[in-house]
Amino acid sequence: MKLPLYLTALLLASGLALRAQVPYNAAAPNGYTRKAIVSEQVGLTQVSITYHRPAVSGRAGKIWGGVVHKGFADPGFGNGKPAPWRAGANETTVIEFDKDVLIEGKPLPRGRYGLFVAYDSLQSSVIFSRRADAWGAFFYEEQDDVLRVAVQPRALEQSVELLRYEFVEQTPKGATVLLSWERRSIPFRVEVDLLAQQFEAFTIEAQHPQGFTAQGLTVAANWALQNNYRLDKALEWATMATRPGFPGDPTSFPALSVKALLLTRLGKTEEALAATRAALPHGNVQGVQQLGRQLLAARNNTAALEAFQYNYNKAPGQLLSLTGMARGLSAAGEYAKALEHAEKALPLAPNEANRKAIQSMIERLKAGKDINEQ
Repeated sequence: MKLPLYLTALLLASGLALRAQVPYNAAAPNGYTRKAIVSEQVGLTQVSITYHRPAVSGRAGKIWGGVVHKGFADPGFGNGKPAPWRAGANETTVIEFDKDVLIEGKPLPRGRYGLFVAYDSLQSSVIFSRRADAWGAFFYEEQDDVLRVAVQPRALEQSVELLRYEFVEQTPKGATVLLSWERRSIPFRVEVDLLAQQFEAFTIEAQHPQGFTAQGLTVAANWALQNNYRLDKALEWATMATRPGFPGDPTSFPALSVKALLLTRLGKTEEALAATRAALPHGNVQGVQQLGRQLLAARNNTAALEAFQYNYNKAPGQLLSLTGMARGLSAAGEYAKALEHAEKALPLAPNEANRKAIQSMIERLKAGKDINEQ
């Protein structure tokens, strides 16, 4: 059955309209590129790259300086202005950071950026543009640049058929993003202020029901102590962790120990001694010995000797108690008394390594030297 001419035209127009409404990115891969997303946490910052992966596809030796043009060039389409390479294929390559970062040592605020490369075999420019939604570099505008950094391309031993991004050379606070294709790669370093980020995370956690506990506050305070970071806030956390009433626990040896060490670091010696005395009844021999050693390292010799003396009074015949007293008395300059305790400790050494360590203490004390200074 033949349809009337006007109905045929109407159906054809409707089909065209429907087809025109299909978004570009809903199309299947065209056989030459694949869309990919790579994401990794750098410090506490999530870094994500969305890109298309062109293939070398028989163009070996013609990629860099050919397919990837040098510097800035008119792509022959779009706004007609010189543009860098789109660092991939099809749509603009997009890189996103959920926190502020440093790129090659230069600050870049958190956000979503178009990623471009102005290629040169000796020194290339990696460009971060506020225009993240466009078609490649066809509409690139220099005025949209947020950051440019200079990097040196690297040669690759193995050819990479499909362009890829990866994170390499990771450290606790950084990673190198590596764009690799054919026999060359473009690297750029991403780093974060890990201490600031971790502090912010602890600050948020300390206000959350799961973190607002004596244990959680002690963990946060101890982290700040170990990193010598925002000790004022750390002391606030340690004080909350040790006070009577929720969420504090005035019998927590770990919390009181951290508070004593923080007060020592802040130069509040008398308060540190009081915190040490409060901690001692709640610690075992090993814990008290460790606290004494930490106080010695922090140059609070008075509080350290009190910790060692407490252990000795509690367990006078134990190896840790004797070596602790030797260390505490040596720090006080009382080498003869320290020697007596070290000599009593020697027969209690459980193995050859311990015996040699105590023998070294004895020799230093006989020579009138502090065993805590190596």
